[in-house]
Amino acid sequence: MVNPSYKSSKTDGAWRWQLQGTWGVFATAAFLVSVPVFIEAPLVRHYPVISVLSTLLWVSLGFILFKRPQSQIWGDLILGFSWSWLAGAIYWGWFRWEPGIHLPIESIGVPFAIWALWRGVGKIGSLFYLGSLLGTAITDLYFYQVGLIDYWRQLMEVEPALAMPILQQAIAQVRTPWGTAWAVVLVNLLLGVGIIPLGTKQLHWYAFSGAVLTTIVVDSLFLWVASCA
Repeated sequence: MVNPSYKSSKTDGAWRWQLQGTWGVFATAAFLVSVPVFIEAPLVRHYPVISVLSTLLWVSLGFILFKRPQSQIWGDLILGFSWSWLAGAIYWGWFRWEPGIHLPIESIGVPFAIWALWRGVGKIGSLFYLGSLLGTAITDLYFYQVGLIDYWRQLMEVEPALAMPILQQAIAQVRTPWGTAWAVVLVNLLLGVGIIPLGTKQLHWYAFSGAVLTTIVVDSLFLWVASCA
């Protein structure tokens, strides 16, 4: 006869492991979304070629970790992140003056992500990448709806020291009733899309949610910094 307390102990242990695993993936996904913003962006502005070539380092690290059973989850996540890094390096290195092609370039990994999901492999990395891309798409939608695209182009054409007047005009546009209304709508959209998958308790959906929800944090942080400048 099975000892009930032993069975309960095993169940509780499995539950704790799953909880730690899912939230660990969520936290790592959230961190990786912030890497291109706070690390890659300064690098790619001055060294775009180095930024593109460093994608090979991310891919190599991802494959090394993916081949080991104990670190396969993290390798999968890093491989998905490598698509975001590569796309960001290409766009912000050579095409940042053209907001119209931002999303197409950021989407270069979509066929591979869809293929991986169809094959049932690399779900964590693929859904992380797609979640990050969705956050990017909604942020771009906000720029178009609120009329910030011209400010985008101007900011990309001037030296950082001369960007403050342009940035202040953009913030004024964001603070209008139209800008505020669209912010509320799109933030709620991101919250809904990001929170619902958390109910699945599956690692790949936690990677997706981490990427989507962190978009809100990153965008809010930039808005706060710009407003305080």
